[in-house]
Amino acid sequence: MLEERESEEPTMNPFQKNESKDTRFLPVSTEEVPPQSSNFPKKLSPKICGSNYPLSIVFIVVNEFCERFSYYGMKAVLTLYFLYYLHWSEDTSTSVYHAFSSLCYFTPILGAVIADSWLGKFKVLSMVGLSLIALGTGGIKPCVAAFGGDQFEEKHAEERTRYFSVFYLSINAGSLISTFVTPMLRGDVQCFGKDCYALAFGVPGLLMLIALVVFAMGSKLYRKSPPEGNILNQVVKCIWFAISSRFKNHSGDNPKREHWLDWAAEKYPKQLIMDVKALTRVLFLYIPLPMFWALLDQQGSRWTLQATRMNGNLGFFVLQPDQIQVLSPFLIVIFIPLFDLVIYRLVSKCGINFTSLRKMAVGMILACLGFAVAAAVEIKINEMATCQPNSQEIFLQVLNLADDEIKVTVQGDKNNTLLAESIKSFQNMPHYSKLHLKTKSQDFHFQLKYHNVSVYTEHSVEEKMWYTLIIREDGESISSMMVKDEENKTTDGMTAMRFVNTLHEEVNVSLGTDTSLIVDEDYGVSAYRTVQRGEYPVVHCRTKNEDFSLNLGLLDFGAAYLFVITNRTSQGPQAWKMEYIPANKMSVAWQLPQYALVTAGEVIFSVTGLEFSYSQAPSSMKSVLQAAWLLTIAFGNIIVIIVAQFSGLAQWAEFIFFSCLMLVVCLIFSIMGYYYVPLKPEDVQGSANKQTPQIQGNMINLETKKTRL
Repeated sequence: MLEERESEEPTMNPFQKNESKDTRFLPVSTEEVPPQSSNFPKKLSPKICGSNYPLSIVFIVVNEFCERFSYYGMKAVLTLYFLYYLHWSEDTSTSVYHAFSSLCYFTPILGAVIADSWLGKFKVLSMVGLSLIALGTGGIKPCVAAFGGDQFEEKHAEERTRYFSVFYLSINAGSLISTFVTPMLRGDVQCFGKDCYALAFGVPGLLMLIALVVFAMGSKLYRKSPPEGNILNQVVKCIWFAISSRFKNHSGDNPKREHWLDWAAEKYPKQLIMDVKALTRVLFLYIPLPMFWALLDQQGSRWTLQATRMNGNLGFFVLQPDQIQVLSPFLIVIFIPLFDLVIYRLVSKCGINFTSLRKMAVGMILACLGFAVAAAVEIKINEMATCQPNSQEIFLQVLNLADDEIKVTVQGDKNNTLLAESIKSFQNMPHYSKLHLKTKSQDFHFQLKYHNVSVYTEHSVEEKMWYTLIIREDGESISSMMVKDEENKTTDGMTAMRFVNTLHEEVNVSLGTDTSLIVDEDYGVSAYRTVQRGEYPVVHCRTKNEDFSLNLGLLDFGAAYLFVITNRTSQGPQAWKMEYIPANKMSVAWQLPQYALVTAGEVIFSVTGLEFSYSQAPSSMKSVLQAAWLLTIAFGNIIVIIVAQFSGLAQWAEFIFFSCLMLVVCLIFSIMGYYYVPLKPEDVQGSANKQTPQIQGNMINLETKKTRL
């Protein structure tokens, strides 16, 4: 009768704590095993407008909005800060950007251990997570999603699933606003004569303080699960003991076990072993996931650098290169309700079983397609970009500042004619001329015919450089000077300019707050300066004897301009403008398809992955599995660092490389997912309440019985 009664009893769910009033005899072991905690406190949180959604999640979602505003706002300007403020190279800027991202997603494993083992999710969020940004990400990220899931009762599982969509929506709402606002704070405000990075980093810091206040306000409403001891330590010891026992008993004298972790049954309770089984099965499935994040996180690095070589003028609005990242959160805010309320329901009505793992595989495919499109855009940009001189080549342009036409003849070292053309006074040259050298450096002889005068001069040049030959009047004759255009190529989306001053007085040009440029008298040539794209109708200038203004007109994305300050009319000094590096021609709107594909993949992949990580985690390891999910993001950023530093590929080829890798990884993940059976409470009931009697050494295991109270 006892056996019949036992078989009729509902068995224990490995995802929930046992609430029955049974007296259980657990194994007696020399190893101290932390007791399994009871279920969540019976505290019921008030609901939102009569729904099944706890009021407490409002504070959690708002906190996540503020925290993500801080994080993404800071990251939005980080690449350009490295590139143009610290003057690092593109590869170094990309690597450090992804190293920082990787570190932010490595620290969650520390936060998860502290949350599950010591302080609990609430205290880690408030005490550690929001105290320091570096450790804060580690404290917040593994806890906040799981902590929000904890607020729901098990009978409201459907609402909990929807919560993860709302949670991800709040993340990207914060990202949307911060990604749009912080580049404006950087570029539209001047600090010490430069872009105001102090303000761009300071405002996100203020939002972190607001996040702390909002989160603390909901303290009395939260359902707070108590920490359950050093669970990660127990997991590691359990796995190590199982492996050690398996190899110690490889002779075959002991009976075979159904699962390799069953070799730990002599020392650890069945419940812990079942939890570790669930954990390791999901962790194995996570192995291919870093590749997806390697693609996704390049929106803030490689794709931002791609935008610097495109034109951000959309007609109705002008986007700065680092503002293009706003597309991702903007599309996510649109896509989440679109997928949840429309697409997923249509797929379900078509009879397709769109499981979590299938969704994640589709997300990978979309990311793969997005990078293929990015490669196509990169190839088109290269086709439209200005060519660069190769070995034993230079680019030369001639600027005629005399009052009449001049014929210029360029001769090589053997008096062979390399270039011959007539140039009118103040003629705007349409392009540079390419000249070939015999060696890495060479002397060129120039013959300048002006009126009835022929002037011969010689200038030395070096390969792979750009030069401007400036010809000016010198009494009744003419003279020339060779200027090296060292910074002729603009790659940051900014506008480059330099001035030639034909006046007999030094000119001070004010380009902005606390920013000035001094140009020497009598054909002095200034250094290059970069400014934001825009209209410059009034630029204040002054000499020792007078003040005047110059109209520079529109300075467009990526262009390089030469302004000659002259006084040839009765209207006072004016600026003659020559655009010798054309503005970026390809619109940044061409990035929209790649952003749409990758963002759609992110919505399908990431939202599903968050919910999957929570639902598949044993109740004692919710934060640990969330941290493992975030750890895949860290490894994804490491992949980008390795490729950026060591691949040596052209940018379009690098995009193709990532796209192909993603396709291969997607196939591997699909095969792994095919054999994965999602763990559900009803699938695993029945095995946790029984343990077989065994005796080993001084350890005595008693058969588990149920004693009716």
